[in-house]
Amino acid sequence: MKIIVDGMGGDNAPQEIVKGAIMAAHELIQLDDDIIVSIIGPEQRIISCLKQNGWDCSSPAEKSEGRCRFSNIEVIDATEVITNDEAPAMAVRKKKDSTIVKAMTLLKSGEADAFISAGSTGALLAGGLVTLGRIKGIRRPAIAAWFPKMHNGGTTLLLDCGANVEAKPEFIFQNGIMGAMYVEGVKGIKRPEVRLLNIGAESSKGDELHKEAHRLLAGSNINFGGNIEGRDVAVTDCEVVITDGFSGNIFLKGSEGVALAIMSQIKSKLREGLRAKMGALLAYNKLSELKEMFDYSDSGGAPILGLKGAVLKAHGNSKAVEIYYAVMKAIPYVRNDVTQMIADAVTQNADLFRTADEAE
Repeated sequence: MKIIVDGMGGDNAPQEIVKGAIMAAHELIQLDDDIIVSIIGPEQRIISCLKQNGWDCSSPAEKSEGRCRFSNIEVIDATEVITNDEAPAMAVRKKKDSTIVKAMTLLKSGEADAFISAGSTGALLAGGLVTLGRIKGIRRPAIAAWFPKMHNGGTTLLLDCGANVEAKPEFIFQNGIMGAMYVEGVKGIKRPEVRLLNIGAESSKGDELHKEAHRLLAGSNINFGGNIEGRDVAVTDCEVVITDGFSGNIFLKGSEGVALAIMSQIKSKLREGLRAKMGALLAYNKLSELKEMFDYSDSGGAPILGLKGAVLKAHGNSKAVEIYYAVMKAIPYVRNDVTQMIADAVTQNADLFRTADEAE
């Protein structure tokens, strides 16, 4: 298996990206896993970072034009980078030697099995659509993210988180299929429960978009548990919550803002006077547990589901630990062939898509 990491993606590239790749490579050696971590970017700059972080680059295990491997870390040369300031579709077409386009090309050809980037989300989506294409039957890819469960320390998969701001009922329906297959493949949970984010728990609630999506989900072969209100997502026992990209993005960022504000206020109050500081010391372990609930560093990145390949978007300000977890969690994505699981599930529910098209 070969997992490519975008060495130039994100605010902390390439240093933190390389550190994370090294962390993953060290663990994979200890596990005796035959997996190569490939870092794509300007060859000499990446090799320099590897050396700075103590990785032995003195004698390559393999070397060819544009590539060299040192133990289980490979460096793939790519001379261009797509930034967040560029128009994604145009940049993907013009910058053929960019880290994103080159990695997608390797993924399509079968020379790589997964691609992780903390770079431009738009470029990842554009590159995935132009180079890899969609799984047959999938109308729109979706970005998924892990949302913390407050009562048991687990996580719920939320999608779409912003790939499609305009939606149709079948897009949301397919989000349910893709989310269920991803959780089953990566977490090993058989028939995970799927709920639809809505303004009320009753099936009659919501606009026409969500009512029709509910009807399609209820008639499918996935484990659909009905609607869920936004206030219940953090305390639900279900494994997947689906919605359209517009609502999902607002919900996710709104929740993140509230969480950050609460943590900031707690921190501020615990510094007000000697009693507060003493109380903070006594409650240090519990406060640390609370902080961990809001920490996304071990989430393993946000999969872009629906593409013909395993693509994960890491947070733009990812540090080494986030990249490490992204690499480690990409492994079951590939090993259990989640892409094929999604394709099979779409085929099984094809009649519902045809019904939706006819209704439209």
